Amino acid sequence: MASGRLIKLVVFEILEFAAFSIPILVIMEQFATAYHKARNMSEGTWYWLVVSCSIAYVAVVTLLIWIPIKVLLYKKHHLYQKITGWRPVLMMCVLLTTLPSFSFSIAVTEVQRKSNESAVLLPDSLPDFPVSLVMLSLIVVDIIEKLRMYPLRGREVSNEDRYIHTTTLQQIKTVTEQVGQSEGNPALSQAAKTTGLSQRLSHVALGPREPSFESGILKTMSQRDARAVIVLWSFLWWSDTIEMVRVAGNSSVYKSGWLYPVYIFSFLSVVRMIFTPQNPVLNSLSILLQDLPFVFVRFSLIIALGTVTPVLGLCKNVLVTLSYIYFNYLTKFRPFSSFETSLS
Repeated sequence: MASGRLIKLVVFEILEFAAFSIPILVIMEQFATAYHKARNMSEGTWYWLVVSCSIAYVAVVTLLIWIPIKVLLYKKHHLYQKITGWRPVLMMCVLLTTLPSFSFSIAVTEVQRKSNESAVLLPDSLPDFPVSLVMLSLIVVDIIEKLRMYPLRGREVSNEDRYIHTTTLQQIKTVTEQVGQSEGNPALSQAAKTTGLSQRLSHVALGPREPSFESGILKTMSQRDARAVIVLWSFLWWSDTIEMVRVAGNSSVYKSGWLYPVYIFSFLSVVRMIFTPQNPVLNSLSILLQDLPFVFVRFSLIIALGTVTPVLGLCKNVLVTLSYIYFNYLTKFRPFSSFETSLS
């Protein structure tokens, strides 16, 4: 009987390959259908030619790139451990699946527009399924790569997040007690300053304490497993990009030139997936590749076409960008560092 580890490996590899290959096949079939209808041809020669090309593309990429890299990563663990800060599987999906899918999604609308110069016969909205399938495939691969280090059966052994919200006030009291025990030592010249700092910070840290439940229904409701959190945050992390890509399906967007910047900047935001979740530069890349460009795209769309994109999304991008710049950079300058200078 196959071991659970082998079953997990096989299931993960099948799901990743499906997420890698199916989106491009669906998008290419949509393009073949649009091209066939635009030419008004009775025979399906061009339709099956495009479909055959998509199958050939998936087969060639799988045999020449996907399988060799997968085998190399599985067999050569020392090479895999040398990879720092980025994920090769996600890079293959982004470059070999997402980029062609977005390109042919644009090609579908271009074919329909050129065949109907008046754009009267264009649908009111593009089908949501192909775009949702592309984003779902990326999210599935992202979840699988994060779950590889966790077992799928049994409860999590260590719940590190249970006490992660310990109040700062309790920590400050501990520091104050240690300083009080060292008052008779003349070598500790900074004891008084540390005590004063602790007293000032204790006033700032006052606030509601996090609850802790040891029994009953509340204990059951307070269970928190890292594996479930991975699935939750993987979808929340890409909600902004998903909403932006769905904006391209609006008739006023894809019938105009705004389709290109929407898809281009949406793809740039997807590039963040290549980097590891704990990469130190990921926060900066999120601002540069998603929030800051989305501010200009959403603001321009609202001015030119109205509220085709939610105003809440624009506010989110603006606030995230401004807060990141302020707390990471502006607070280092004297006019914005009054809190630190008041404690000196």
